[in-house]
Amino acid sequence: VACTNWKRVMMVLTGQGKYRDPLEIPAHEAHVPSNLRTLSEYSVAEINARLRTYLKFVFVREPLERLVSAYRNKFTLSYNTAFHKRYGTKIVRRHRPQPSQRALERGDDVRFEEFVYYLLDPRTQQEEPFNEHWERVHSLCHPCIIHYDVVGKYETLAEDAKYILQLVGADASVKFPASSKTTRTTDDMTAQFFQDISPFYQRRLFNLYKMDYLLFNYSIPSYLRLR
Repeated sequence: VACTNWKRVMMVLTGQGKYRDPLEIPAHEAHVPSNLRTLSEYSVAEINARLRTYLKFVFVREPLERLVSAYRNKFTLSYNTAFHKRYGTKIVRRHRPQPSQRALERGDDVRFEEFVYYLLDPRTQQEEPFNEHWERVHSLCHPCIIHYDVVGKYETLAEDAKYILQLVGADASVKFPASSKTTRTTDDMTAQFFQDISPFYQRRLFNLYKMDYLLFNYSIPSYLRLR
């Protein structure tokens, strides 16, 4: 959740003056692996020391809203060709009756219901782990193993991010980038995506993400038809 902007903020905090404003950093540069060190680059002793002494935080989001956001970003935007090729072509091949040759080759027109079928297909996780954008947060961030000092929420992102920056003693000039309210996925938008998903598949999808609902205190969405 808000991974790109957090990486931008961390680059400002660790960049030795190279950047002063997180929004100056292009999104693609924020994801260059060499710009920020990860735990895997340290020894086991160094990792354990950091897990004991560093401030640890994780941000979560309403699980199905996060899922629809991932679908919209990775499968409906023309520039995400890497996702279209890697995942879209497979989804079309397996979950669309009589797909066109163009769809098989490009994978750039995946429907939301096809994406749902892909997530619930046992073959998907047998072949490889879920992509991080739709993996369950409890599987991705291990909150039952790592003791997070702060569990922030997307719904209160601005306030929670400000609080974390205060905790780490960041300069007051460092601001967490504001999110775009015009393009973000909302609860109403998520409800629209689920209108055409049958109750059977809604129930199975909810069960797939149920642990995230329980761990992070999210209520069952009113639009879901689970019976």
